[in-house]
Amino acid sequence: MRWDGQGVSVDDGALPGLQRIGFVRSVRTPQFEGITFHEVLCKSALNKVPEGSMLPFRYTVNGYRGCSHACRYCFARPTHEYLDMDSGADFDSQVVVKTNVAEVLRRELHRKTWQRETVALGTNTDPYQRAEGRYALMPRIIGALAASGTPFSILTKGTLLRRDLTLIADAAEHVDVSVAVSLAVGHPELHRDVEPGTPSPQARLGLIAAIRDAGLQCHVMVAPVLPKLTDSVEHLDDLLGQIAAAGANGVTVFGLHLRGSTRGWFMSWLARSHPELIAEYRNLYRRGAYLPPEYRDMLRDRVTPLVNRHGLNPDRRSFQAAQAPAALTAQVAQPTLF
Repeated sequence: MRWDGQGVSVDDGALPGLQRIGFVRSVRTPQFEGITFHEVLCKSALNKVPEGSMLPFRYTVNGYRGCSHACRYCFARPTHEYLDMDSGADFDSQVVVKTNVAEVLRRELHRKTWQRETVALGTNTDPYQRAEGRYALMPRIIGALAASGTPFSILTKGTLLRRDLTLIADAAEHVDVSVAVSLAVGHPELHRDVEPGTPSPQARLGLIAAIRDAGLQCHVMVAPVLPKLTDSVEHLDDLLGQIAAAGANGVTVFGLHLRGSTRGWFMSWLARSHPELIAEYRNLYRRGAYLPPEYRDMLRDRVTPLVNRHGLNPDRRSFQAAQAPAALTAQVAQPTLF
């Protein structure tokens, strides 16, 4: 590999917004064509959730900003604007890596004031996106949490989690651990179009089975449901059946919300791939970022018997743990939950 010009002292033209968060260097490598990693040194690792959020946890850790999963609907896209990057192509290809996040986290967890509250991983961008294969932040983050007696939850679409299953299972012997997989699109062609950088649905079904084989509970986020694309009885029934067959303990289902600049990015994709739906989506989201109550009621009525049929009603503990990432994505909205 060629690393010329990638030394710490080299001016590599990084965007000015990165200087705010401890920028070190930008790295490009043929193994990750089209992606630039911006390495930074963070000052803090634990992020406190705002008061009044009504979430079952108060702290998160995010080792990355930006995500090569490139999901057209990702709610976290606007966070890139703070770095003077755009929320579209830059979010997909300009990935910020907090290279020292585990060391900073370990220090914070050893403070006398730390009360060992649950920490959520995967609430902003995916902790097991492709970058994790290079930087391996998660084993050290999990190790720090487990060593300090801190419970944690993980939400991911990334099959790279398989690498850490033994570590996660060992941690679960000492602290409460919740693992959830996101899988909302079962149709292969639609998956490749709307979530182009993610593992296939079949690969994620295999991940669910692997998590269960490791002796862990596994909740599945069937979210977001895309109106007129993934909300049919046929699609939901087939997907929930496959999720149940893989061994999932329960599911959460809610519809798409489009907030901030994510809305424009998603609608641009929709105009290219499904122009016949543009008018319908504009009508559905005419009052704001969230689906109207009548659609949410319809989705709940449609999904409830399917969830019951496939035995995917979660037990209370796994349900509450898995709602944390879902609630963060919806913030003040009232998503359809199962």
